[in-house]
Amino acid sequence: MEQLLHYVWKHKLFPLGEMKTTKGLHVEVIDTGLHNSNAGPDFFNAKLKIDGTLWVGNVEIHSASSDWLRHGHQSDVAYDSVILHVVGCLDSETTRTNGETIPQMLLSCPDHVRRHYRELSQAEISPACYSIISSLPKLTVNSWLTALQTERFEQKTNAIRHRVEQCGRNWEDAFFITLARYAGVGINGDAFETWAMKIPYRAVDKMRDDRFRIESLFMGMAGFLAGEVKDEMMQRMQKEFHYQSQLYQLPAPMEPSRWKFLRLRPDNFPYIRISQLAGLYHTSTALFSKLMAAECIEEIRELLQTDVSDYWKAHFCFAKPSPVKEKKWGRMLQDILIINAVVPFLYAYGLHRGEEILCARAQRFLEELKAENNFVTRLWDQAGIPVKHAADSQALLQLHRAYCEPRKCLFCRFGYEYLRKAGR
Repeated sequence: MEQLLHYVWKHKLFPLGEMKTTKGLHVEVIDTGLHNSNAGPDFFNAKLKIDGTLWVGNVEIHSASSDWLRHGHQSDVAYDSVILHVVGCLDSETTRTNGETIPQMLLSCPDHVRRHYRELSQAEISPACYSIISSLPKLTVNSWLTALQTERFEQKTNAIRHRVEQCGRNWEDAFFITLARYAGVGINGDAFETWAMKIPYRAVDKMRDDRFRIESLFMGMAGFLAGEVKDEMMQRMQKEFHYQSQLYQLPAPMEPSRWKFLRLRPDNFPYIRISQLAGLYHTSTALFSKLMAAECIEEIRELLQTDVSDYWKAHFCFAKPSPVKEKKWGRMLQDILIINAVVPFLYAYGLHRGEEILCARAQRFLEELKAENNFVTRLWDQAGIPVKHAADSQALLQLHRAYCEPRKCLFCRFGYEYLRKAGR
């Protein structure tokens, strides 16, 4: 109920007729104020005329006026600036910390808004606003997608900043962990992230010229060298990893049970991905810096070229030979890594350095990449929103996860259009 009152206030969906306080004073809303999603009053800097006097201050909204007392606002100086308490049910007085009474006003939600909001919140189809999508003006759709792209960038930037702090403010290490996560192709993403966070990167720096040593470390930390020796290569790696464990005081390896193989194509087996990551680390120095300096997609693809070592060209797991095959990162996987690792880091790094050109380049790269093809993008395409490139698909993923799944239709521009059209 309270969220709906927020919505009615924000968009001035007031019932017809004169609005008055509970004491009978006339209320004219000039400006509803700026919605506050953080602690404090719900709307800042509202402009109201109460009984002919202009007031500028904050507005608080509750389902019932007794919520003011229940939340302790009567003893919180942050709420002394409230000039009007808007409620759906009147059951108590409202006061400031000095005991002064605050004007209150009953606000009802129009029946058509309440009815259609119920339709949105209870709809079993996805998206819930499916019926009006095809009729939306292109300007409305494009402006909302642009805002969602920015929102997604901001969300990913916050996650990247947190990871960089976890890595002792080392951007190279934080990037490798993110790259490893998305190399896990969904089902092993969490396992790859956990694995990558265990890797002692300064130790790896000392062995960059020896791929076998890097691969032994990577396989060992994944837990793949534990247990019975299966063939000569595993024995050699096990011996090398034991030496490294003593030399660098390595943490305990992962449990092999953390890795998933069921229904995975052999090319996506963790052994193969780890060998490819070892190859990338072996051949590329200052990979992060080079990716941040790349000015075109093809340059990034070139930097992300990697293959497995000779042993893994003829194996998918230890002691089980297979026909010899090159196992490089294909274009599809490269796109996944560019969209989910390179581009977000480029944007976050641009903000970190205060270089807007990097942020603009990140946006351009998304617009140059093919749109992702998944359940969410197909839903919106069927609803009537064409998904032209990766910037669109990223925006629609943000829309689905941040608004559709938690049913935050009141905060969505498409939801607003649904309720607005519903009233006609």
